Amino acid sequence: MTTRDVRSLSPEAQEDIRKKAVKAVGEGESAGRVAELFGVSRQAVYNWLEAYEKGGEKSLQAKKKGRPKGGKLLPWQQAQIAKAVVHHHPEQMRLPGFLWTRDAVGGLIAQRFGVKMHRTNVGRYLKKWGFTPQKPVRRAYEQNPEAVSQWMNETYPAIRREAKAEGAEIHWQDESGLRSDDAAGRSYGKRGRTPVIRATGNRFGCSMISTVTNLGTLRFMVYTCRFNGGLFLKFLERLLKTVDRKVYLIVDGHPVHKARKVQRWILQNETRIKLFRLPGYSPELNPDELLNQDVKKHFAQKERASTQKEMVRKTRSFLRSRQQDPQTVKAYFRDAHVRYAS
Repeated sequence: MTTRDVRSLSPEAQEDIRKKAVKAVGEGESAGRVAELFGVSRQAVYNWLEAYEKGGEKSLQAKKKGRPKGGKLLPWQQAQIAKAVVHHHPEQMRLPGFLWTRDAVGGLIAQRFGVKMHRTNVGRYLKKWGFTPQKPVRRAYEQNPEAVSQWMNETYPAIRREAKAEGAEIHWQDESGLRSDDAAGRSYGKRGRTPVIRATGNRFGCSMISTVTNLGTLRFMVYTCRFNGGLFLKFLERLLKTVDRKVYLIVDGHPVHKARKVQRWILQNETRIKLFRLPGYSPELNPDELLNQDVKKHFAQKERASTQKEMVRKTRSFLRSRQQDPQTVKAYFRDAHVRYAS
């Protein structure tokens, strides 16, 4: 039997065939015989019968072809919605969810202006306004927006001016850890066949402490012991040996950075180093976080270690390669959240 694709027919003709086919089956004809009479597949007939059972004759009616249509927004209405998406989160607008999806924006449009709009049309408006789907940056509830604003607009500019006047070099510092059971990233594979990554079943790890500058300088130390004041001072002593001028060191709020032992050492070496702290819960403001992400991405996608010793060796090797590539280190400072430090 030759079947035809009824989708090539007009909506009205499709509706007529569906209704006649369902009626014929209702009058006693078999689905196979009806399919043969109308030149369609048996599965199509079964689909129509199922739709009819669930939704009645209404489910067989013709549907308009083409793009779904919805309400339209005036220019001033578009401006209001775009501004709300930029400056607020859905929950602040009494909408469900935490992310601005097309459905959420459509809900906002309906809430504000009573205009019901298909999500496809919402997507076109978002594209028109310059919005693209992006992975959000994770930000702690405890972060103080006023402290962040003060850091970016007042504190850091003052540090930069002071460093320039004193001929000092600004270093951004952070610590990070690597584990043998870290996620392996993503890999393409056949549908239904999850790719398998061979890795050790042993659990081990190592850590790194590093600093970067917007001139492309990278200093690091890899270790396997606990991070404490003694280890931090060991790193600082090594750092000062490699820099021929005063260091302005910007760190986060880790308790080790505030330890009495560390504070005493900083005072004793105040002619060589000065310590500054980022606002609390604000890792996105630290360019050294981009180095941490770079290292973890490399190990997730390209390197797997079977022992702790091998992990330490490979971590040092990768960091040395970055050390010899100042252009990549400079590129960390071009990220949107740390561009202020470039």
